[in-house]
Amino acid sequence: MPSATDSSPALPGGQRPVPPPSSAPGGGEGGRFLPSRKKGNLTDQFYGMILKLFGLTLPLLFVFIVLRIGQEARPAMEAFGFAFITSTEWNPVLREFGALPFIFGTVVSSFLALLIALPLSVGLAVFLTELAPRWLAAPIAFATELLAAIPSVVYGLWGIFVLVPFLRFTVQEPLSRRFGDTIPFFEGPAYGFSMMSGAVILSIMIIPFISAVTREVLAAVPRSQREAALALGATRWEMTWQVALPYALPGIIGGAILGLGRALGETMAITMVIGNRPDIAASLFAPGYTMASVLANEFAEATGELYLSALMEIALILFGITILVNIAAQALVWRVARRGGAA
Repeated sequence: MPSATDSSPALPGGQRPVPPPSSAPGGGEGGRFLPSRKKGNLTDQFYGMILKLFGLTLPLLFVFIVLRIGQEARPAMEAFGFAFITSTEWNPVLREFGALPFIFGTVVSSFLALLIALPLSVGLAVFLTELAPRWLAAPIAFATELLAAIPSVVYGLWGIFVLVPFLRFTVQEPLSRRFGDTIPFFEGPAYGFSMMSGAVILSIMIIPFISAVTREVLAAVPRSQREAALALGATRWEMTWQVALPYALPGIIGGAILGLGRALGETMAITMVIGNRPDIAASLFAPGYTMASVLANEFAEATGELYLSALMEIALILFGITILVNIAAQALVWRVARRGGAA
C-alpha cells in the first residue's frame, strides 16, 4: 500500500514511476554544465598550460618591449631629462638632442591625414552601402581595398615623381602667391617636399582602412530601422544621416582611430616626401620630420652611446603616443556605445 504522503500517480499494475536523478540548478552532474576535469588527466593539464602560455605571451611581449627600449633610452633620459621632449635642437655633432620637432611632425601630419581621409572614407562607404548599385559597388570596394596592399615604398616613389610635383605647381605655388602674406599656413616658398605632401600621401594610405570598417558597420545597421524611417516619411538622405550614421558611429570612430594608428607609425612613404628637416613651422609648405622617419634615416648611421640612446628614446615616445591614442580611442568608443545603449 502506498503511504499517505506519497502523492505520485500509480501506473497500471500498481507500479510507481522512478524519480529522475537529482540535479543542481546549473544542470548536469553536480550542477556543472561540463564534466569536471580530473587532476590526473595529463592531456587536459597540458592543454590548459598551453592556453595560459598563449594568453600571457602578448602582455609579456609588451612589457619586454617597453623595458628593453627604456633600458636603451636611459642614458638620454639621464642626460637631458624632460628637456628632451621640449627641446627643438637636433645636432648629433654637438651632442644636442631634442625630440619636439619630430613629435610635432608626427602628430601634425597624422591628424592632417585623418582630417583629409575621414570625410572621403565615410562618403565612399555611404555611397557603396546606400546608393551604388551592386554591380558598381563591388568593383569599387575591391579597388579601394587594393590600395591597402600597395607597399609603402611604392607610395613613396609615386609621391616623389607624381604627387610632389603636382602639389608644388598646382596647389602650393598658387596658394603661396595668393594667401602667403595673410595666412601663416600658406606662407613661404613652395618646396614640394613638405608637411602637406606627407599628410596627403598618408591620407591616401589610410582611406582603405577607414572606409572598409565604415562600410561594414553601415551594412550591419538593422533593416528594420531603415524601413521604419522610410515608412515615417524620411527621405533616403534623412534615413542615412539620422538613422544609419548614428547607429554606426562607434564603428566609424574605431575605423578612424585605426587609420590614425596606421598614420602615426608609417615610415617609408612619408620619409620620401616630407622633406626631413627638424624644424617647427606653421606653414604647410615647409619641410618636416617625423619620429618614424628619423629612426629610419639615422639609426644605421648613429655613432656613440648618447646618439643611439636619443633615438631609442624617440622610439619610446612614439610607442607611448601610439598606446595613448589607442586607449583614448577605446574609451571614446565605449562612451559612445554606452550613450547609444542608454538611448
